[in-house]
Amino acid sequence: MTDKRHLADEVVRTLRAAGHTAFFAGGCVRDMLRSVAPHDYDVATRATPEQVRALFPRTVEVGAQFGVVLVLMEREQFEVATFRSDDDYADGRRPVSVTFSTPEADAQRRDFTINGLFYDPVEERVLDFVGGREDIGRRLIRCIGDPAARFTEDKLRLLRAVRFASNFGYEIEPATLRAIQQMAAQISIVSAERIRDELIRIFTRPNAGRGLRLLDQTGLLAVVLPEIAAMKGVEQPPQFHPEGDVFVHTCLMMDALREPSVTLAFATLLHDVGKPPTFERAPDRIRFNEHDVVGAEMTGTILRRLRFPNDDITRIVACVGNHMRFRHATEMRKGKLKTLVSRPTFAEELELHRLDCIASHADLTNHEFLLRAQAEMPPEVAAPPPLLTGHDLITLGMTSSPEMGALLREARELQLEEKLRTRDEALAWARARLAGGAQRKSTK
Repeated sequence: MTDKRHLADEVVRTLRAAGHTAFFAGGCVRDMLRSVAPHDYDVATRATPEQVRALFPRTVEVGAQFGVVLVLMEREQFEVATFRSDDDYADGRRPVSVTFSTPEADAQRRDFTINGLFYDPVEERVLDFVGGREDIGRRLIRCIGDPAARFTEDKLRLLRAVRFASNFGYEIEPATLRAIQQMAAQISIVSAERIRDELIRIFTRPNAGRGLRLLDQTGLLAVVLPEIAAMKGVEQPPQFHPEGDVFVHTCLMMDALREPSVTLAFATLLHDVGKPPTFERAPDRIRFNEHDVVGAEMTGTILRRLRFPNDDITRIVACVGNHMRFRHATEMRKGKLKTLVSRPTFAEELELHRLDCIASHADLTNHEFLLRAQAEMPPEVAAPPPLLTGHDLITLGMTSSPEMGALLREARELQLEEKLRTRDEALAWARARLAGGAQRKSTK
């Protein structure tokens, strides 16, 4: 038994010792029945928030109006909620008010049967008032009661159904699926932040490709990510992409993700987002000229719309904007290759390139070349401190200007090419360049 589970048991036993019914509730019970170690343990009880606070020395009110108190035990925290029934959901997210009730009524207010279970850790028994245990056995996502009513209460449940089905490898029960398809457009009233968080959970956890296909099947993709839905039916040159259209290619790449970072997951999802608007049926073949440049711009727009943090946006946009550079890796000069390998997002860009290859032509020549280059170029070789700085150029009499930036970039490239090896060589080169520039001006 883990320390967290031991502490969760203690929370329940404390409540029970004071005469209050108390059980584990929701996702932790679901995961225990799936033989998965729960990340968190939530407790449901007949005790009111005031009674909970009186029993535990360290508590935080996180939603007392809804019967929820956070109990702090050592370094862990546990959400303790009073059994309740919910009244109307005026904003499609939270009930206007709640009524404290019974375990049976509390189970009926929850979203899906697999999340409506209770577990008594004292008597070691599952309490199932909604058929959730059977649905776990059948690997099925089913709404509790009327699906339309459950989704009307909280529109985010439309996305949560897809998330649970994809993460767990479950099917969505037909009536629940129909309700999602009929109500998909209503996801637009949910805040961008809540949608973003669900998409992250779909695409960074197992079965991301299936999650993408389910978003499309349910109609949610066209609402939350219309730019991805636009990939469907966009042909690709078969000599490079025998797998099919842009959407099929992207799904295959998402299938191949393994515990990706947010950067890699969304770079994979969005790397070809620029193909639909750049599609061209040229005389020789289908082309997508500058789709990487267009895609990087579109990616930034999409991620800002979804309220991603700026650091995430910067990294994901960089991956999308640079993903076509890898096909020229074997032809790069040493300086360009060092610059590529030393990029802060290189590891994710390299994995993106590998996924791109295995989901299309399956040629990993460039990937293998870059793995060797990376091994041969540790950071001190690929990104050594610059030999020449702006301060050096100012000391030599140059004023800050675009020309200074160009000169510094040229010096850096020569350094990485190992044509300038020491600071003295770099300073001598800069003096000669500046003198040459002054001489050219005097002859005009």
